[in-house]
Amino acid sequence: MNATMRRVVIGATAVSMALSIAACGKAGDDDSGSSSSDSKSIGLLLPDSVTARYEKFDKPLFEAKVKELCSDCDVQYANAAADPAKQAQQMSSMVTKGVKVIVVSAQDSAAIKSSIKSAVDKGVKVVAYDRLAQGPVSAYVSFDNVKVGELQGQALLAALGSKATPTANVVMINGDDADPNAGQFKEGAHKALDGKVKIAYEQSGLWKDTVAAQKMSAAITQLGAKKIAGVYAANDGMAGGIANTLKGAKISGIPLTGQDAELAGIQRIIAGTQSSTVYKAFKPEADAAAQLAVNLLEGKDIKSLATTELTSGSGDKVPSQLLTPVSVTKTNIKDTVIADKLYTVEEICTAEFAAACKAAGLQ
Repeated sequence: MNATMRRVVIGATAVSMALSIAACGKAGDDDSGSSSSDSKSIGLLLPDSVTARYEKFDKPLFEAKVKELCSDCDVQYANAAADPAKQAQQMSSMVTKGVKVIVVSAQDSAAIKSSIKSAVDKGVKVVAYDRLAQGPVSAYVSFDNVKVGELQGQALLAALGSKATPTANVVMINGDDADPNAGQFKEGAHKALDGKVKIAYEQSGLWKDTVAAQKMSAAITQLGAKKIAGVYAANDGMAGGIANTLKGAKISGIPLTGQDAELAGIQRIIAGTQSSTVYKAFKPEADAAAQLAVNLLEGKDIKSLATTELTSGSGDKVPSQLLTPVSVTKTNIKDTVIADKLYTVEEICTAEFAAACKAAGLQ
């Protein structure tokens, strides 16, 4: 074989090898794409780490239920740290990674709308968790939030007793307007309170104990310490800030509501510095969200789970599963959060609260 012919053969062989390598590379890319399309990853996006429930209960309970329902499913988790822009980035990142179903508790229900639409356009199913996000979500799971507000209002009236008159000044510190639940809690509370007491001061506490404390201080300045009959706080976190402000102003013995049955809230109820909270059992909610997510991932029907329909702020009709909340006062702590093993008596009745626990029959 002459030199010229040898070069032709070698060149042809090199091209053939290159094409084979390229073909293998392409096949690998296809396999990778196929793996992504067959992904059994479920995303969980929670709004903040300030509210104790999310990291302590919602996340581990959701992960455990997904594993029970789908042993080879993977849960990817991110927390927005109260930053809507960060949550949008987290959702985009999950979509890029090939996550097929994303469960999101929106930090800002309106701001997340475009991220949800973008995800859905790429074939991702989105489940709104605890807060009804705007956009084309496939399902929503939460509690009956108007009922939560009604329970709060009713508990406040019950604690006021004969002092619940149309001229009794009540301070209302609501949640963050960016959270659609806040509006529903507010609606339910007004439904219970309007006409029975006077809402003398009403502001948003943004779900922050510091902001709620500032608003309470402003209310005391405006109304006078001795002219406040009771306080509606939309959750336990804000109730904590309000309780500190009331203590600083030497105001005691007036009703103060809450929500979420946080440990600190339960302890304040035992101590008498908070009158009630609303217990929304975390496990049934997390379990329901996990079941919806796995069904959507596996292409199964969700009609038997999401038995009602709600309209979101964007006008989307959303199949929904609503659970029943429970009002908690000193009289039923044992039958609710302790019976459900949310907390043990030992966790509640630390040295600081030992005497109050004994008086309440918990020790």
